Amino acid sequence: MRLGVLDIGSNTGHLLVVDAHGGAAPLPAFSYKEPLRLAEHLDDAGAVSQTGIDALTAFTAQALVVAEDKGCEDMLGFATSAVRDAVNSEAVLDHVHERTGVRIEVLSGEDEARLTFLAVRRWFGWSAGRLAVFDIGGGSLEIAGGKDEAPDVAWSLPLGAARLARQFFGGARPDDEAIRQLRKEIRAEIARDAGNLLRAGSPDRAAATSKTFRSLARICGAAPSGDGPLVPRSLPLQQLREWIPKLIAIPPDELADLPGVSPSRTHQIVPGALVAEACMDIFDLTELEICPWALREGVILERLDQISVLG
Repeated sequence: MRLGVLDIGSNTGHLLVVDAHGGAAPLPAFSYKEPLRLAEHLDDAGAVSQTGIDALTAFTAQALVVAEDKGCEDMLGFATSAVRDAVNSEAVLDHVHERTGVRIEVLSGEDEARLTFLAVRRWFGWSAGRLAVFDIGGGSLEIAGGKDEAPDVAWSLPLGAARLARQFFGGARPDDEAIRQLRKEIRAEIARDAGNLLRAGSPDRAAATSKTFRSLARICGAAPSGDGPLVPRSLPLQQLREWIPKLIAIPPDELADLPGVSPSRTHQIVPGALVAEACMDIFDLTELEICPWALREGVILERLDQISVLG
């Protein structure tokens, strides 16, 4: 069957059209996305602004047209931390539903981590053994670990790259004190619940998903996306540590010249790099393998599993 998966993230709205069948890997057929930057459209009270609501509504309406044009039988819509954490999230999604007819579900942080873990497990398979998964989004960091398809532990932290850039840098170039404070907060947040994952011992395999991790891996020498998803990619801790001072020193308008960095995300590279470094350091990992499957694939796979059971 052909499915449309509407992913409303903190940075981007993304419709992925896939041909999906039980027992087969979801095959991407078409992609449509727009930079919504909802994490940056939150006002001082924590509500999505009217500008953000209008952008989300317009994108959803267009995504529905695209999904219908591409022959989708169904569309699965979900939103992550920017909408989840907004004080007016229910009103925002009701507005979108009234204007477009599309009902978008808000995923909890735990569900986001769980579904991402499912996708990574299916990608690497049972040979991965006990698996640890990290995902840096625009609004949150998800961590999960376990030896089965459902993780033993899964949780979410308010350490998304866009969120941190807004909170600590405010659009300005970070100074040494801002970097120190950011680094301190990141590590305290991650370390607070690190025992959830560490109690079971070191993972046999540690993987990372998301645009932030892919960009950092590319900066550190990983193969470009054009080489295809089957090429192994990783983010080594030592190389990341060597790059962080350089990333801080590079003027923001020049960061987009680096491989794998899009102009709309240059302000998120330094916070994302500090979160990635902290994850590897605190969990004693020398590198993270980059997995091309993430939350969207997890949503698709769970839906196919449900259809299979019902069938």
